[in-house]
Amino acid sequence: MRHRLKDVAERAGVSVKTVSNVVNGYIHVRPDTRARVLEAIAALDYRPNISARNLRRGRTGIIALAVPELDIPYFAELAKHVVSAAARHDLTVLIDQTNGDPEQERLVASGIRDHMIDGLILSPLALAGADLDASATTTPMVLLGERVTHGQADHVAIDNVAAAQDVTAHLVALGRRRIAAIGAQHTAEAATARLRLAGYSEALRAAGLARDEELIVPALAWHRADGAEAMRALLAAGARPDAVVCFNDTLALGAMRALHDAGLRVPDDVAVVGFDDIEDGRFSVPTLTTVAPDKADLARIAVDLLAARLAATDPPPREQTVPHRLIPRESTGTALSPHP
Repeated sequence: MRHRLKDVAERAGVSVKTVSNVVNGYIHVRPDTRARVLEAIAALDYRPNISARNLRRGRTGIIALAVPELDIPYFAELAKHVVSAAARHDLTVLIDQTNGDPEQERLVASGIRDHMIDGLILSPLALAGADLDASATTTPMVLLGERVTHGQADHVAIDNVAAAQDVTAHLVALGRRRIAAIGAQHTAEAATARLRLAGYSEALRAAGLARDEELIVPALAWHRADGAEAMRALLAAGARPDAVVCFNDTLALGAMRALHDAGLRVPDDVAVVGFDDIEDGRFSVPTLTTVAPDKADLARIAVDLLAARLAATDPPPREQTVPHRLIPRESTGTALSPHP
């Protein structure tokens, strides 16, 4: 039988209100009274009915995380961290996949599921700022990735320009001079690709190296197959690089496979770097040098911002930049240790 607050109150000899105060962490409860209530809770194995509590507050206790693709390891790892961060706020996470489809992202952003959720964490891929502004909803929202609107949503991201500068400068410091870039995208919405290309270009300029357009290879998607195809195209064109900056780790893993198939050695012939620090890169052969965003911190900040927005009345939008760090590994010949 599921025990109620009333049962705990009777066993502890206090009022239902006092039990509620203890359960909800109210500090102004006498220590001896708190001890009796906690003893009664333990004896009865009482567990608060979160659903009922949320209904009384007009809440579901559920938030949504909408990402483009769950089979991209970065988003899968991020989702894991969001679930953990949400649990600390007694929130359940509904995971949604948009496939980067503009209509699906528009539906999510417009609050199409607002009868099911209290708030939304959205990583848009296809929508521009005007799309999101036109989809304005009363559902509290936090945006991940690049800033695509100046509306009432909070925003969390890494500094992609600085991150791309860091990995490109790392290759320059190793003596690499023909540094390619894989993952360029030229659509209006491809903000991440544009910023990483800008950081790559700025690092070349700072090193006194000319940007060679033959070394910049587009990729409409950022999967392993796209990285392999881009690297094969680069080699077939005769534009032999001595290093390549891939705009995410899955592109880099595909590029390394294509280099292996072509009889080229990583890093001896071509050094390779990626972005995101996915787990696969720590166990590839060679292990992958990468930019590591603090995914756990990104998830924590996003959930904390959303929880604060749920508790407040229309707070101003907030911007948070999450730190990143360069992790040198075997794919540039600079592993810090023999272990991933």
